[in-house]
Amino acid sequence: MALEEKREKRPPVTPMMIEEEAALRNGSRGLPPGPWAEAAGPRPRTTERHIAVHKRLVLGFAVSILALLAVTMIAVLLSVRFEECGAAADGPPRAGGNGSLSGAARQPPGRPEEEEEARGGEAAAEEEEEEEEEEEWQRRRELPPWARPRLPRHLRPLHYNLMLSAFMENFTFSGEVNVQLEVHNASRYIVLHAHRMHIEAVRVAEDKLAGGVRVARSFLYPQTQVFVVVLNRSLEAQRSYNLKIIYNALIENELLGFFRSSYVLHGERR
Repeated sequence: MALEEKREKRPPVTPMMIEEEAALRNGSRGLPPGPWAEAAGPRPRTTERHIAVHKRLVLGFAVSILALLAVTMIAVLLSVRFEECGAAADGPPRAGGNGSLSGAARQPPGRPEEEEEARGGEAAAEEEEEEEEEEEWQRRRELPPWARPRLPRHLRPLHYNLMLSAFMENFTFSGEVNVQLEVHNASRYIVLHAHRMHIEAVRVAEDKLAGGVRVARSFLYPQTQVFVVVLNRSLEAQRSYNLKIIYNALIENELLGFFRSSYVLHGERR
């Protein structure tokens, strides 16, 4: 008995079957090749690495913006500070070592250099005269009136007439005082308390008819905080004279003389 081998019958291969198999291999999900197959094909997905890169870019951009803002704020603060320093440099005049205002404060603009040199020579001459007078007092073995701890008693003030003008924009003031003096003992020195001020003018007069008494020189003596007026002649005893002084100074922020103070009310400085 002869065994016949059974063979499986397969359908014939057609061109359509070949195209479908190729499409499955290309990932077009069984669609025939064409624009629809390309549109329906698999698309690449965003990976975690791409997300991390995006986060770094956003963070770097934010940091750069913050750095730019910080640099801008620092530049603004520095410019404001520079303007304040400039305003302070052009603001109220500073007091000199002898209590007077600085030379730049009392020097009007446009003053010739020759006049400044002459003023310097006069100041040097006055210092020499003051030293000579001190030496003369030392030879007498006495302290000069301006070096004593108390004011001399040869003069007695009878009346003061004081006028002040305050300038709050630069914290300075100008003053004029007229003092009526009674002379107990003849002397050519007038000594009174004064400190940290610039004396502009000094006049001494007996009365309107007799006229003035010439002032030889005047100076501040910071050691005892006094102002000294040296006259050409002695004031006569039992007579009265009028002393006029014109001056200017700073309105101090210390508890000294004519000073300023401030307080805070409801968050506002007054």
